[in-house]
Amino acid sequence: MNTTAKVLIVDDDQESRELLSEVLEANGYSVGAVGNGAAARAALAQDGDYAVVIADLRMPDGSGLELLRDLRRANFKQEIILMSSFLSGADRQRALDLGARAFLEKPFRLTEFLQVVGSVTGKNSVSLSP
Repeated sequence: MNTTAKVLIVDDDQESRELLSEVLEANGYSVGAVGNGAAARAALAQDGDYAVVIADLRMPDGSGLELLRDLRRANFKQEIILMSSFLSGADRQRALDLGARAFLEKPFRLTEFLQVVGSVTGKNSVSLSP
């Protein structure tokens, strides 16, 4: 994938969405950000060019696992990265079975975040300066 890979962040925490968006944009990604699974489904239905979806595991309107399952059932092909402060072994296995590419355990370092996104998109350079 090229340096302008589109990434969709799905997290109910606005500060997290904004921070992750800023870091990705500073590193050459095109970023969309929404606060829940319903908005993510709508964004992906409207714009199928997203290469990666980064979703929080726990959100008020459903889990990142439910979003992943729904996207796979609807034949969306985006790579999925799940974030969570607690990811049980069962959740991790279900996510892998549904095709999740990576997991980020909160709290994570921004360099780790960029490395994971870079490995999924094929972009390996990491910079934390805007």
